[in-house]
Amino acid sequence: MSRVPVTIEGRQLSLSNLDKPLYPHFTKGEVIDYYTRISPVLLPHLRDRCATRLRFPEGVDGLRFFEKNAPRGTPEWVRTENVLTPGGRAESVDFVVIDDLATLVWCANLAALELHVPQWRIGHGPDLVVFDLDPGEPATFTEACEVALLLRDVIAEDGLDAYPKNSGKKGLHLYVPVKEGAVEDTSAYAKRAAERLAEAHPGLVVSRMDRSLRKAKVFVDWSQNSMSKTTVAPYSLRAAPEPYVSAPLTWAEVETGEHVRYTAEDVLRRVDDMGDLLAPLLDP
Repeated sequence: MSRVPVTIEGRQLSLSNLDKPLYPHFTKGEVIDYYTRISPVLLPHLRDRCATRLRFPEGVDGLRFFEKNAPRGTPEWVRTENVLTPGGRAESVDFVVIDDLATLVWCANLAALELHVPQWRIGHGPDLVVFDLDPGEPATFTEACEVALLLRDVIAEDGLDAYPKNSGKKGLHLYVPVKEGAVEDTSAYAKRAAERLAEAHPGLVVSRMDRSLRKAKVFVDWSQNSMSKTTVAPYSLRAAPEPYVSAPLTWAEVETGEHVRYTAEDVLRRVDDMGDLLAPLLDP
């Protein structure tokens, strides 16, 4: 196994197998390069949040597994936080918290392609509401965009703002920043909003979990606002045939209804041109 020693922000790391393909045409070295270059806009969305990593040690076509606990051999300088996990396999988990570039690169070197985080920061209540818009065939991304625009209006009626990103796969995510305590129960709020939309547009929207109801409709998944759930982080890579990213979108892009998926290089160019479109999430 080839190893390359590097120093990042004073931390010593040993990177391995940089030329190993984790995507058909994208190597581990390129994954690490992407996460390093995107880190100025990615890290603020990860900071102080428990990180669940989806790892692909043999690449996107091989074995995959979710990892919550800090693995054996975690460097002592990696921040970990022991957090209660009611209803989980263990009473609590020593989560990795990705607060700095060195930890981000360490995760990427472990083939943690996808980074998932909850809608709350450690020691605080929820500061985000998230909706996952998932089209059921033959509905497509176009219908998900239609529902996103309708949901934006419902949220605006409550005096709140919504910000879109694609899932990096077939759907859309809408984020609503909330000041701590402004929405008493973010999960209940998200459920009510989804139900209101389903009642107003029953031929297009479904808010119930039953998969048999989703055909040709867009499922507005409100459940990721549970304290025990996570959503793929903005700017995270996704497991796909290409290194697609869960990328922030403009509302103008959503209004076109076109299925837009961006690769790592696309997203780096977009950030150079537009900055972080989800920056409003960081200071609700």
